[in-house]
Amino acid sequence: MTNLFERRRARVRTRLRKVGTGRPRLSVHRSSQHIYAQVIDDSTGRTIASASTLEKALREELRTGADKSAAERVGRLVAERALAAGITEVVFDRGGYIYHGRVQALADGARAGGLSF
Repeated sequence: MTNLFERRRARVRTRLRKVGTGRPRLSVHRSSQHIYAQVIDDSTGRTIASASTLEKALREELRTGADKSAAERVGRLVAERALAAGITEVVFDRGGYIYHGRVQALADGARAGGLSF
């Protein structure tokens, strides 16, 4: 029996495959201490751009990796890297996480950084 998080994640991914129309996927992983984001091309299985609060430059400027300001900064950074790689449109994969708090702050930061979804 799968837990609710895994069922929610599978439901989100299934929906993204239907409406994604070949766009790369901005995938989010949230832990208790950090947040991670990747832009993934599912047709080739490659990660195009990534960012997280584990990066040394971000760790030095952030107070903690587990708040909304850190998530927004990661969103801006991953958007900047995706734009440098030529990606402007993505689909947002929140995984099994509710679109609230740090996940929403990351999405807002990515939009402010220039990605559209």
